Amino acid sequence: MLSDALAWPRHAAWPEDRALAQWQRDGATALRAPPVGTAYGVLLNHCAALAALGDAVHAAPYKAPPRAPVLYIKPRNTFVGHGDTVPVPEGVDELEVGATLGIVIGREACRVGEADALACVAGYTVCNDVSVPHASFYRPSLRFKCRDGFLPMGPWVIAARHVADPDALAVRVHLDGRLVQQTSTAGMQRPVARLIADVSAFMTLAAGDLLMLGVAAGAPRARAGQRVRIEIDGIGALENPLVADGGA
Repeated sequence: MLSDALAWPRHAAWPEDRALAQWQRDGATALRAPPVGTAYGVLLNHCAALAALGDAVHAAPYKAPPRAPVLYIKPRNTFVGHGDTVPVPEGVDELEVGATLGIVIGREACRVGEADALACVAGYTVCNDVSVPHASFYRPSLRFKCRDGFLPMGPWVIAARHVADPDALAVRVHLDGRLVQQTSTAGMQRPVARLIADVSAFMTLAAGDLLMLGVAAGAPRARAGQRVRIEIDGIGALENPLVADGGA
């Protein structure tokens, strides 16, 4: 598999007129703040995560489950690579570990149909959509989701042609070598192709953008001093230590 791992390109986007295979192959190189375009997270895409909210989804002001993908942006200050430290903000006891599949867009996707959506994917990577634990949903605060270092990704991108079914990949989370969560990319409200189709129905995804599939129910929590390892079968393993941050 390492021979099929591709280092993240040193460009702001995946050029649409080049195949992913043209980028330098280097499965041993850790990503250091990979220069993707815009990174999008998706709330409540995991069926069990939505079900866990129970009657809360029917309360005001929304009064119903979401009918379209609920997106948020992880800005560039959150981007770190494999092996980089994740700061635990001062006054925060623990962070939520958001293991998820990262979908790297390879060409512009605007109002694409579900049947054509996977043709817009350049490859896949492992992401940790880190959050400060919070009770709110639909509209998470930037202070909870967008702190420095809150989106580790890597350690490489696997070309889409090497991933036969992105909706059937086992996902495991380890803390200090101990397995704390085992799930998969299955069981989503919107699998990869449908998610791309539904998002591109109201906004254009550009080459180089990163769309995260969504975090499973029961996301584990980790404290400063612990080491998080996320494995997605067929994609790779992303590992990052958590360190106490003296800043606010």
